[in-house]
Amino acid sequence: MDSGVEATESRPVPAAGTAPTLASLAGALTDTLPTGSSVVVRWRDPDTGEGLSEAAGAPPWLHVHAEASLDGETPRADEHAIVEHWSEGDARIALAARLGEPLPPASRKAWIALARRTVAATLTSWRAQARIEALQKAQRLQQALYEIADLAGSGLEMQEMLARIHAVVGGLMYAENFYIVLYDDVRQSVRFLYFADRLDPYVADPEEETSVSEMPNSLTVALLRHGKPLLGPSARLRHEMGVQLDLRHGPDSADWLGVPMRRDDRVCGAIVVQSYDHPASYSNEDRALLEYVAQHILTALDRKNAQIELERRVDERTLELQQANLVLQAEIVERQRAERLQRALYRITELSVTAGSLERFYADVHNVVGELLYARNFYIALLTPEGDQIEFPYSVDERDAARVTRKLTKGLTEYVILHGEPLLADRARIAELEATGNVRSHGALAHSWLGVPLLRDSTVVGAIAVQTYTPEISFTPRDQELLTFVAHHIGGGLARKRAQEHLKAAHAELEFRVESRTRELANANRELRAQISERVRAEQRLTHQARHDALTGLPNRPHLLERLDAAITRVREEGTGGFGVLFLDLDRFKLINDSIGHAAGDEMLVEIGRRIATALGEDGVVARFGGDEFAILAERVADANASMALAARVLEAVSKPLWLGGRELFPSASIGIAQWQPRYRLGEELLRDADAAMYRAKAEGRDRSALFDEAMRAHAIRLLDLEADLRRAIMGDAFVPHFQPIVRLADGVVVGYEALLRWEHELHGALPPGEFIGVGEDSGLIEQVDWLIYERVIAWLRDQRDVYVSINVSPRHFRSDDFADRLLRMLDAAGADPRRLRIEITEVALLDDAPRALRMLSHLRERGVQALLDDFGTGFSALSYLHRFPIQSLKIDRSFVAGLDGDTQAESLALVRAILALAGTLGIDTIGEGIETEEQRRILLELGCQFGQGYLYGHPQPR
Repeated sequence: MDSGVEATESRPVPAAGTAPTLASLAGALTDTLPTGSSVVVRWRDPDTGEGLSEAAGAPPWLHVHAEASLDGETPRADEHAIVEHWSEGDARIALAARLGEPLPPASRKAWIALARRTVAATLTSWRAQARIEALQKAQRLQQALYEIADLAGSGLEMQEMLARIHAVVGGLMYAENFYIVLYDDVRQSVRFLYFADRLDPYVADPEEETSVSEMPNSLTVALLRHGKPLLGPSARLRHEMGVQLDLRHGPDSADWLGVPMRRDDRVCGAIVVQSYDHPASYSNEDRALLEYVAQHILTALDRKNAQIELERRVDERTLELQQANLVLQAEIVERQRAERLQRALYRITELSVTAGSLERFYADVHNVVGELLYARNFYIALLTPEGDQIEFPYSVDERDAARVTRKLTKGLTEYVILHGEPLLADRARIAELEATGNVRSHGALAHSWLGVPLLRDSTVVGAIAVQTYTPEISFTPRDQELLTFVAHHIGGGLARKRAQEHLKAAHAELEFRVESRTRELANANRELRAQISERVRAEQRLTHQARHDALTGLPNRPHLLERLDAAITRVREEGTGGFGVLFLDLDRFKLINDSIGHAAGDEMLVEIGRRIATALGEDGVVARFGGDEFAILAERVADANASMALAARVLEAVSKPLWLGGRELFPSASIGIAQWQPRYRLGEELLRDADAAMYRAKAEGRDRSALFDEAMRAHAIRLLDLEADLRRAIMGDAFVPHFQPIVRLADGVVVGYEALLRWEHELHGALPPGEFIGVGEDSGLIEQVDWLIYERVIAWLRDQRDVYVSINVSPRHFRSDDFADRLLRMLDAAGADPRRLRIEITEVALLDDAPRALRMLSHLRERGVQALLDDFGTGFSALSYLHRFPIQSLKIDRSFVAGLDGDTQAESLALVRAILALAGTLGIDTIGEGIETEEQRRILLELGCQFGQGYLYGHPQPR
């Protein structure tokens, strides 16, 4: 900025210690010189920038001299001019003066010293003032940011909060015309969250979303797409951004400032201020300030939106809980009603078989019905044996004190008996029946009347009726359903009671025996009920045992499968939602049983089951499948992310330490997850995929979870197809041996061959073992494949006289007690020399069951079959076992041989030298595997290796 000010008045010489303002600096210095003089002062300050102060009427050449002196040049000065430059701290200052008349040397020197002091004092004062203004401005900005943060956390409505933020921004710069716009770069739409403008009448609707395609000439849209601040007159900005004038977006501004709001390097909105009357209302400093404030406003908006979203979710959850509570209350009411009904039926049954008068039975039935519905006015009507009259053996009514036997008429009771159906009638219904001539009322007119037929062997023998005389109490269809249900039991009980009465009247002389027999029947009935109850309890126990794990009490596999199938049916019928299945297997659980006992292992399983159930809560079921396997049905898990989160909670719960057998243990588990997909038809399919994902989790390092995905599904399908092909190949004998020579390194003479397995696949040609060994191991088919190859190799060996052949033996064979005998029988049957057969085993076979391995190797060696230890150095390398086993040769792994002439030559040399030294000490031959270069052969020979094999000597070939 140009800070120069005209100095036309004469001014007094500044007193010592007093500094003029920057605007009056040159004028003050001019006043100290002879009339007709003028002064120009220029400076450069790293903090305040460049500055200029000039006296009125200063000639242009003074500016030139001051600028040149400031740049380090020394312009020529005479007695009518003074040109000086010097430094004050980091500031560089230049002064040029034109003298109205020459000054004596002493005065000239004194004036230059005075000028330097005056300029230095003025700059010092200016710097201090600038610092004060900067601190004040920073304080205002900090206060503004505090206010914005407070507003974001307040309970104000969004528009009220934005209006107050507008006021805060207005305290930092001119912001009468101010708006905030949000931008969705995916949907290509904008929402004007807040809008205040004194000329533009537009009223913003924060919820209204407008496509940017509808605003092609909007400078705001151009700012959002540009992604960088825009400052200047709106006409110039429109020209630069290629935006045409469109008065629908408001008039042009004299000065327009817009800054984008960013979230994770994406433009998500903008803040714009503008002035219609004053050009250059905003500076780059205002731009930087608004950018800084914009990010805090965005943070405030995010906090406010998060608060609103949280409140919405709380309201939704509250509503869900209220609805769930209503459902629960309804279930409780329904259960209580069912319990009352069950108690009533039990009491009716009990009353019908216990001793007592018929009148007492009627009264007790009345009490039972009164517990279920309103029965203040209650009566029982029965047809007489002739069927032409009805009698009322029991009646309680607040208006009709007694009901006498009458002939069948058209009363409400007769209507129920004749039609054999319940009748629920209010005043209007009764009037309608009377109008049609179907009924004629007897006694006091009821406000609500309910009658149901009494049946005996499907024949109507009477009716039960209740009635009310006030409009406050009315019967409902539910009461009708309830009374009808009870009436069936009352009819049976009444039949039994009447039969008892008839028997007592007809056989009075046999009263004693009848009473005795009745007591016996009562006792038998109680015993029968007790037996029935005990049988029910036993059945319940058996059902529970059949569906639950005996150790943990958790549901078992059949129980979980039922729940899974029900969940699949529910999701398919509803068409929404989902669920997840988690398959959990404890890591290294066998070590717990083997180390501290099965009792401690059982205690651990119970505790782990409890932890899993606690972590799951009420939203599913936990089952134990036996051993250390658990399965979880998470019914309210809608997607894979929620299932992974649940698995993390379960792993955290399982991994908490526990004390067993006096030891602190830190259990862990591996979890496989299968999320519901429409392709699933049975629960078994979900369990299968979750189980496969669990093995993936174990393979990746245990103590983690893995989600079954399409890649695993494709892999599983491929393995199934490969297993099917493998079974067909076994039946078709599609396996052939390929032979790779083993030579003496000293002269290259072939001393033997290694027989390598190849599968002549009908589609893919010859497959190496790596393509199908894993499937064969998992399915157990590899043993059948091995015996097919052994048979062919031994048949080929029968015709060899000068060389031996080695076959690879899986550790699985060493778990079979008859492997050695079967191999020797095969040699004898083929007529082959056992001394020309070698078996290649790995270190795992030795360590898996050392006593059994020693017996087999010793038995084979007695017949001349030698053993080679393959891939030595890559496994456990339990050197203490070597001297105990009859090992004829060690095969140095190809990874060590490959490193002999590579980048790891030093390490490989050390390892190979150690292996050769060990073999030499034990008297064991050595064979280098994977020799591919002459240099590798030379180094092995120099180190003392006797034999080798590899591509240098030949590739595996069929016989």
